[in-house]
Amino acid sequence: MAQSAIAAMPTAPSAERTFIAADVGGTHARIALMRSGLGGDTAAMLHYRQYVCADHAGLSAILGDFIGAVGAEDVGHAAVAIAGVLHGDELVNTNLPWQVSLSQIRQALSLSELVLINDFEAMAHATPYIDPANATLLAGPALSAPPGPTLVIGPGTGLGAALWSPPAAYGNRPSVLATEVGHAALAPGNERELEILRRLLQRWPHVDNERVLSGPGLLNTYRCLCEMAGVAPRLSNPADIASAAQSGDDAQALETLQVFCAMLGSLVGDLVLTFGAQAVYLAGGIPAQIRPFLVQSDFVERFLNKGVLRSVLAHVPVWLIEHGRFGLIGASAWYMGRDRAE
Repeated sequence: MAQSAIAAMPTAPSAERTFIAADVGGTHARIALMRSGLGGDTAAMLHYRQYVCADHAGLSAILGDFIGAVGAEDVGHAAVAIAGVLHGDELVNTNLPWQVSLSQIRQALSLSELVLINDFEAMAHATPYIDPANATLLAGPALSAPPGPTLVIGPGTGLGAALWSPPAAYGNRPSVLATEVGHAALAPGNERELEILRRLLQRWPHVDNERVLSGPGLLNTYRCLCEMAGVAPRLSNPADIASAAQSGDDAQALETLQVFCAMLGSLVGDLVLTFGAQAVYLAGGIPAQIRPFLVQSDFVERFLNKGVLRSVLAHVPVWLIEHGRFGLIGASAWYMGRDRAE
């Protein structure tokens, strides 16, 4: 029985097809069995399961378990949204607990086709299916829908971002620009953040955004702040740091989350100006988990703090959304659109 349905992209295939869609992050893998409708007007989610990546030997093991559980042994096509860069047959990703080889997965599961899409490129393809009415408005005017190019960004185990642009006047297909913003250099905004950067530079010659704006980044910042305060760290994982910050049980955890929110606001503002985005969807595993804290933090002030362009940023809505199944929906929409384009 279908658990949910989405409207297909205008470029969806005209023939009915069943395929596997997956959204694989550093922590969780969400897998669905999808069926595009006759005429390409809908795509139904027939089955859905979520897995903890570290509990399985690899992506082929997760996909194999899903295929066996839902009886999809005859399905030969899979579209996987996953963080990283494909280098030949191997995926380059430092946040996954195992290696990903396209040929190994195809052979192990007898797939005739396995295609990968950047995880936040998939999230961006889901933009037309996100209802702002179900999101939390953090900044800017409340609009019924994004007015133009939309930035989708999310810190979780890593940090991903992509830009969705509506169909141009000369075409009928939206476009998506994938990025590797997580690996761009971190930009501090005050003396305290500069000191954190100095300490991180003692560990790595290149300190990118993920070193602070991610789950592992919370731990990096916390340890730096403990060193700066001359105290021993009491916490050893990102979830505990976020929890202690929100309950006020640890001064360095509190400042860690304050720094996280402030620097995230600065980065989002920078990317809006860089890409000319007219709206932002903030996704990822961390923001939704710290929603009340984020709303009260310096996120918005740092987002707006762009000098003479502050008034420009003030007109850009920033919505906080639940990451949920949007990666799967985006991977499905991308797959159907690519199928028709070919």
